[in-house]
Amino acid sequence: MFQYEEPLFRPPSEASSLIFQITVGCSQNSCTFCGMYKHKQFRLRPVSEIVAEIESIPKLYQSGIRRVFLADGDALVYPQEGLMQILDHLATTYPNLARVGAYASPNSLTTKNEKELAQLRDKKLRILYFGLESGDNATLKLVNKGYAAPQMLELCRKAQSAGIKLSITAILGLGGQDRTVEHAAGTADWINLLSPEYFSLLTLFSRHNLAYFEQVTQQTRGEILEEALAIVKQLHPARTILRSNHASNFLNLAGSYPKDRARLIADVESAIATARRHPDWYQSFPDYSEAY
Repeated sequence: MFQYEEPLFRPPSEASSLIFQITVGCSQNSCTFCGMYKHKQFRLRPVSEIVAEIESIPKLYQSGIRRVFLADGDALVYPQEGLMQILDHLATTYPNLARVGAYASPNSLTTKNEKELAQLRDKKLRILYFGLESGDNATLKLVNKGYAAPQMLELCRKAQSAGIKLSITAILGLGGQDRTVEHAAGTADWINLLSPEYFSLLTLFSRHNLAYFEQVTQQTRGEILEEALAIVKQLHPARTILRSNHASNFLNLAGSYPKDRARLIADVESAIATARRHPDWYQSFPDYSEAY
């Protein structure tokens, strides 16, 4: 059976998916705000190991598997031939498989051209989860993302052109107090240009990233709510589903643009009004952290 190298992460929407860890760690493990894979040395797992794990699921249950998520943080970077073999074996072994998902970094998207991405899409890799973090170049430089916002936009457009759905994440509070206006505006503008199928807001929290927290002036809960309001007010994508359902969030948002735009804005404004009636909470700092 499976022997995951923990910690193991997946998006909230992959809660019901069977997870195969085809890579360990992240090939782009230099972002200063992110502590997800800091204790792992990036490596590819052999195709033979993955195939053995795929086949280890008892036949009684194989027909019930409809979704698979490929971990770790950068599974798309897996060499094309091997990744296609893995996808082929998933489809052959699980006859009712509907969708495969994976995280994708900017680095991994540079390793695949549009034709190769289309080949993966045809083999049921239907959604990629992409960490934009911010549409503000100064904030991206601060967190050592390694790519500017326009570069990441072109990489994501390539995936869209190949028919792959994108779920984009950005992080509230990432730029601290000094970059909040630019971070909100740049992020909303970037999403407006791409109109991804999904857009999720997370909140900056402590996970092996103390040095980054010391670089920025941390925002209070109230300031983070104000930043969220600035983003939802400036969002005008052609068609995007917005979510903020990560464990780091203290404001849960759910809606679709453009249909629910006014209601989403009202939801954040209502949350801010309620929070201001509790100044101790409004002026305090988010305390969510992970010690693992």
